[in-house]
Amino acid sequence: MEQTNQPIDLVNNPESTPVEYAGFLMRLLAYFIDAIILSFALGIFWVILMAVLGVGTDAFADFDDPENFAAEMMAGSLIFAASIGSVVVVWLYYALMESGKNQATLGKMVLNLKVTDMNGGPISFGRATGRYFGKIISGAILYIGYIMIAFTDKQQGLHDMIANCLVVKK
Repeated sequence: MEQTNQPIDLVNNPESTPVEYAGFLMRLLAYFIDAIILSFALGIFWVILMAVLGVGTDAFADFDDPENFAAEMMAGSLIFAASIGSVVVVWLYYALMESGKNQATLGKMVLNLKVTDMNGGPISFGRATGRYFGKIISGAILYIGYIMIAFTDKQQGLHDMIANCLVVKK
């Protein structure tokens, strides 16, 4: 018999299929894997950008020189734009990966975890975006939104609750 990949109704019929929620430590390990991957990729970008701009060389040694002022302002603007770009890259990494075919970031894939809606189905890009930005709230309140994962029935953090999501083992 062929198995279908249909969503499971976890809310209205929790006995239908045993679901194993991803706990705090598994999710923390997945986060560290993702952080290493993103730090490496963005680190390479930043090293190249700083080398191209001449940061760390004598190019930025004399801030009082009016001849260098325009170049320094341009470099500062590029660094600011690259900072915004880095935030966008991290957001897109999480949102696209978790709303994609695998329903997981690379860290979650390594640990056989996936992000689902409350019925076990895939989440939309919009919901993944809400979940990502909900993590700001989870962290802003002394990380209590993350610590909640260890104490809630479905191992949900505040950001998961905001976006109506679950993180489950595949």
